[in-house]
Amino acid sequence: MATLEQKLQELVQDSIDAMGFELVGIECQRAGRFLTVRLYIDKEGGVTIDDCSDVSRQVSAIFDVEDPIADKYNLEVSSPGLDRPLFTLAHYQRFVGREVVIHLRIPMFDRRKWQGEILSVEGDLITLKLDESLKLENNLQSFAFGNIQKANLIPVFNF
Repeated sequence: MATLEQKLQELVQDSIDAMGFELVGIECQRAGRFLTVRLYIDKEGGVTIDDCSDVSRQVSAIFDVEDPIADKYNLEVSSPGLDRPLFTLAHYQRFVGREVVIHLRIPMFDRRKWQGEILSVEGDLITLKLDESLKLENNLQSFAFGNIQKANLIPVFNF
């Protein structure tokens, strides 16, 4: 069964592509009676506020016609930002060598939150090089993509 995020992505993907944007991913978060539907978009050279506004109008029109969400919701359109969320295996592959923080659905070694450098992506396994203080073999740990609930890049600031 497809998740709400997957259903929404199927509805809007072609339209967002036609506008010249990459649909990075969709998050749905419930806060009380309201649902927040957050779309992350990107394009070469970055995303402006006007870009977000244009995509928001287009997606709102699609949602008005298709009515895919039964509850009241707020639609947000955003750039991925400095702490870019990773939604697909291709995202992990694209950012091999970058630091990431991941949150697991099911804990490993009594931990849900892990941080490290993305070393490789093989099949559906993502391998991170972890901090040496964790005292794991070779400081490497692999995670099944399906067990990752949320992942974000750690911003790099060069001064």
